[in-house]
Amino acid sequence: MFILVAVPVPSLDLLTYSVPDHLEPPHVGARVVVPLGARVVTGIVVERHVATEGRGEIKQVKQVLDTGAFVPPEVVALARWTAEYYASGVGDTIPALLPPMARGGRADAHKTTRIAAITVMGAEAEVTGKARAALDLLSGAPTGVSTPELARRGVSSAVIASLAKQGFVSLRQDRVDRDPFSAHVAISATGSDPGLTPVRPGSDPDRPLTPEQTAAVDRLLALARTGEFRVALLHGVTGSGKTEIYLRVAAATLAGGRRALVLVPEIALTPVTAALFRQVFGERVAIQHSGLSDGERHDQWQRIRRGDIDVVVGTRSAVFAPLERIGLIVVDEEHDGSYKQEESPRYNGRDVAIVRAQRAGALVILGSATPSMESYHRAVTGKYERVVLERRVLDRPLAAVTVVDMREEYAAEGPDVILSRALREGIEQRLAQNEQALVLLNRRGFATAVFCRQCAGTIDCPNCSVSLVVHGEGAARRARCHYCNFTSRVPPTCPLCAGPYLEHAGFGTERVEAEVKKIAHGARVARLDRDAIRRKGSLAGLLSRFRDGEIDVLVGTQMIAKGHDFPRVTLVGVVSADVGLGLADFRASERTFQLLTQVAGRAGRGEQPGEAIVQTIYPGHYSIQLACRQDYPAFYERELQFRRAMRYPPLVSLVNIVVRSRTFAGAMDDADGLVQSVQRADGGRHDLRVLGPAPAPLGRLRGEYRAQLLIKGTNRRRIREALKVALAKRPELQRRVIVDVDPMSVM
Repeated sequence: MFILVAVPVPSLDLLTYSVPDHLEPPHVGARVVVPLGARVVTGIVVERHVATEGRGEIKQVKQVLDTGAFVPPEVVALARWTAEYYASGVGDTIPALLPPMARGGRADAHKTTRIAAITVMGAEAEVTGKARAALDLLSGAPTGVSTPELARRGVSSAVIASLAKQGFVSLRQDRVDRDPFSAHVAISATGSDPGLTPVRPGSDPDRPLTPEQTAAVDRLLALARTGEFRVALLHGVTGSGKTEIYLRVAAATLAGGRRALVLVPEIALTPVTAALFRQVFGERVAIQHSGLSDGERHDQWQRIRRGDIDVVVGTRSAVFAPLERIGLIVVDEEHDGSYKQEESPRYNGRDVAIVRAQRAGALVILGSATPSMESYHRAVTGKYERVVLERRVLDRPLAAVTVVDMREEYAAEGPDVILSRALREGIEQRLAQNEQALVLLNRRGFATAVFCRQCAGTIDCPNCSVSLVVHGEGAARRARCHYCNFTSRVPPTCPLCAGPYLEHAGFGTERVEAEVKKIAHGARVARLDRDAIRRKGSLAGLLSRFRDGEIDVLVGTQMIAKGHDFPRVTLVGVVSADVGLGLADFRASERTFQLLTQVAGRAGRGEQPGEAIVQTIYPGHYSIQLACRQDYPAFYERELQFRRAMRYPPLVSLVNIVVRSRTFAGAMDDADGLVQSVQRADGGRHDLRVLGPAPAPLGRLRGEYRAQLLIKGTNRRRIREALKVALAKRPELQRRVIVDVDPMSVM
């Protein structure tokens, strides 16, 4: 028998192997050990009984690791579709299908613990002292007690060994699933662990819903009961109770004998969401994300695969979880860019989730206060159901928004002002009232550039076409590239002209944190960005401390804007709200609107009303004006005018292609050849339009020059076919071409 195998090698497509007669024929989804060049690797069977004409020499499978499907065949088929749609090799998707410990062939790399149990002889034994105490303890636990637990209760291993030798105690090894959030649920209920996120009360089926929530649940349940594939956009303002709706629909799905998959955009949101579902559905809830240890991910994956799980909560890679009989998929904050993977395969977890639901005949709920243009367009054109929540729970008002024109602040206080007078006064007022504040700037570091007043030169990254960003203060100050992570000390003089007149330009979250500390005397101020949470567990700990009131003001990047519920936050300040508007990206206005709306939604979620202060030098820009009014329909109509005029999604399909080379001329020449190949492959039908080649906005990255081209069209399949033909003619470009289908950014 001949089979197609996917192996975890980037850019590699399916490989054909023969199964020798002495091996059991593997099923689709089984793992096999196969030769690849001079090495052997573990792959997954994707197809059986394949034709072999024209395939050349065919090597044999060396070992079949599974008697049945290790990965469900429908998940294997989903991975194959993902590779084809996103123009990558199937080998790129394999790491998402397997837990880390199973990729080398170890299917049962489980943790075990030693269990001691009392025997019949032990129950009748006449002993004294420590031995008697140990047997009395074990007599109350018919299934036994782990030796670590016995040690905690004062029973030493020597005592257990002696009792086992006499036949009074039996010893065995039991498998233990490493549960990454069982301790979280137990400890967070008491609030005693600052490293864990506290849990809000779970869904109570007797708790009354708002009229809007009731209508939304009824409509979604009607869609779910059809047993057919449906997509619903749950468009609810921040604080409108979307999570409660997810829980109610999930409960109905499980009652009907099917299962639920819940996707969240960030690892930081997973513990709280998982804990909420766990409180409702008990231990049949698993989590999947890259922040878990290898052992935790392995055990959670195995529980899902065994059928011990009804609900999986995770980030984008959880879309490939081995969960069968799916009836509901929830994609919370569906607009979020974190659902898009930045390396091959560059898939969007939201869109792959929709395809998975389509194949399973399941309901998809896309939830957001600021839907993506694509999802909202499909909703208003009737492809998706649109369910709207216009009010917050308990009719709490949305935050009152004040826009500060920073040009007036610069005129009044000078060009170096960072916090406006309104924001400074707002922070001081909240601190006096024992309330909390969030301050957002979507840019890390202390200063964004170092320039010389004598020669106008800047300190640039030697590998990338960007300026180095200053981090830290005093002796710890360093200049760092946010793309290749090159670092160097900030020199005392200009490296170009040796002039002593170096100045810092721009500012990031570190500088904002320092400014807040200046005005918030004695207040507890912390910062949340990638630099502040490099240590494992630091993110959850920081959020927990803020939620517990141990931090008064939290300064951060967009990480603080995503779905968090901080009831004591009554003020949100946005510094440089327009920081993303100057980017050469067609989604710049959309991202600005979403970020401002989301972060303003963090204020006033408790009993006290909230306020947002937005600082900008473009107060009249429609994305800022409409975000302050939280008027999504108006923003959609205005933005659609721009997208229609410029032929951008959601009105057309888009593929972004970047060609890399050691020289600028090489990158442009290769990109130009690719453009011509795509146009020839189109056959003159004019179904697609190619823009470029041109230097990429980030012209040099990690030592390589980059040229860019965009392909637009109304037929995705024809775009992919033309691109596939063009790339097949230039196999030498395979490792130097980045293909991004449906890009979230064209930077």
